[in-house]
Amino acid sequence: MKDIKVLGPGCVRCRKTEEMVREEAARLGIDVRIEKVTDYAAIASFGIASTPGIVIDGKVVHAGGLPSQDNLRAWLAD
Repeated sequence: MKDIKVLGPGCVRCRKTEEMVREEAARLGIDVRIEKVTDYAAIASFGIASTPGIVIDGKVVHAGGLPSQDNLRAWLAD
């Protein structure tokens, strides 16, 4: 199971990013546990200045804007 954190205050892009992660994980048949991190101090602790951010198994893989489907697929399959 992959541990995924979606970092952001809950804006439209942050919610869309979470939805994209869920959909791609389902498409790939990968079990994921997704946690929304909305606390600014917690987000900053990952070194993220621009949201949404994605952290997979403790590693920051994305920050700022919507991720591409190709990148999501690669990050989840890794």
